[in-house]
Amino acid sequence: MRYYFLGIGGIGMSALARYFHRRGDDVSGYDRTASELTRQLEAEGIAVHYDDNPDQLPGDIDLVIYTPAVPADLRERQALEARGVKMVKRAQALGELTKGKKCIAVAGSHGKTSTSTMIAHLLSGAPCGCSAFLGGISKNFDSNIHIDDSSEYVVVEADEYDRSFLQLHPHLAVITATDPDHLDIYGTHEQMLAAYVQFANQVSTDGRLFLKDGIFRTSDGELFGESHHGHDSHEDEHHHNDFEFISRPYSTYTTHGIEADYYAINVRTYNGNIFFDLRTPDGVLFDLEIDGTALFNVENAVAASAVALHCGLDQFQLRHGLKTYAGVRRRFDYRIREKELVYIDDYAHHPQEIASTLDSIRYLYPDKRVVGIFQPHLYTRTRDLADDFARVLSTLDEVVMMPIYPAREMPIPGVTSSMLLRKIDGMSKYLCTPDQVLELVPALCPDIVVTLGAGDIDRLVPRLEKVLREQML
Repeated sequence: MRYYFLGIGGIGMSALARYFHRRGDDVSGYDRTASELTRQLEAEGIAVHYDDNPDQLPGDIDLVIYTPAVPADLRERQALEARGVKMVKRAQALGELTKGKKCIAVAGSHGKTSTSTMIAHLLSGAPCGCSAFLGGISKNFDSNIHIDDSSEYVVVEADEYDRSFLQLHPHLAVITATDPDHLDIYGTHEQMLAAYVQFANQVSTDGRLFLKDGIFRTSDGELFGESHHGHDSHEDEHHHNDFEFISRPYSTYTTHGIEADYYAINVRTYNGNIFFDLRTPDGVLFDLEIDGTALFNVENAVAASAVALHCGLDQFQLRHGLKTYAGVRRRFDYRIREKELVYIDDYAHHPQEIASTLDSIRYLYPDKRVVGIFQPHLYTRTRDLADDFARVLSTLDEVVMMPIYPAREMPIPGVTSSMLLRKIDGMSKYLCTPDQVLELVPALCPDIVVTLGAGDIDRLVPRLEKVLREQML
């Protein structure tokens, strides 16, 4: 088979490209710009080009896989459509690959990459094993893909953008969060919640859902639909808000409160690691440890542990898996971890994600001065959530703002980083180009530096790390 990828450098697209290439298929593709990931694909033997030129298209293509971020007026896309080549979205291809397997799908407005990567790591170290298509680079796998043909499980990140996750019909599913996002697609938070309900009800009837407690509430705090008590699982005895619009068996999890089926208690930190006790329907697992990570990963660990226990892991396999979980690149990713300076890089691009990252930094490093560099992602998201972004970023000691990364969008009049910066409380705030960031941040003499964003801020990270390390010498 010959596959051609439009947008091959995307994290989810590259995972599929790697899968087909390792299977022995002919794989090539286009992306707008070169990146570390596309360079890795080329090093692995996948042909990639970066100019939108139909003359570079392969002659015979069996299937084109494209990302929704690819514009309809892309010349290569139009040429392929004119040739009548079969084209499917990434989510459709992923849905086909998971058929016949026990798919474990992790959805949510945030937390899904860390949770799915953690589940994949836990299962891969146990007899059941798993394959995985991930939305980030797992430090344990050193890749966004893991293949185990002998396992019946396949772990995937279920992307809500463009309703892509509705292509999946998983055996097990996790929904980590339903904060308002992608309102350019859904229109309202309520319509977004309705899509999550549809996803939840696509879980197989003999499978199970794992829901963060309280996620099906609208922006004004109202429950999305009527509640009732009627599920027949022994795990449901803790529920106070059973959701009648969910037709599949489910369990809830949380780190705040004791009313869920799975919850963390006695969370504490020692020598940079986080310990917690896990209450499950079958008892308590004491002193679970996750190594050098963020506070928000406790919640992800509760969800991942619930899935792993459901898949048959015993407590010893679970303990070892959590302790050896190394994390995901650009997810609370330590670049410098010295006594005099800590530099953390994080993919956070939604206000709630940023809040979780900053809460973790304050928890681990109280009374330290934190400088945050933020690159807003998408004009629509910046417009829709500007007040929330401003509120969260105002908690930083120093705010360094970069221009908005547009991704797939055209500019919106009046929606700029300057507009967002004006909304942030405090005087210590700056608008900078990447080169100006490299000059400014060392001069601020920070205790903690954190870079935040989902755009091309990742290209700044190694340069900033180099400058900060030179300053330490």
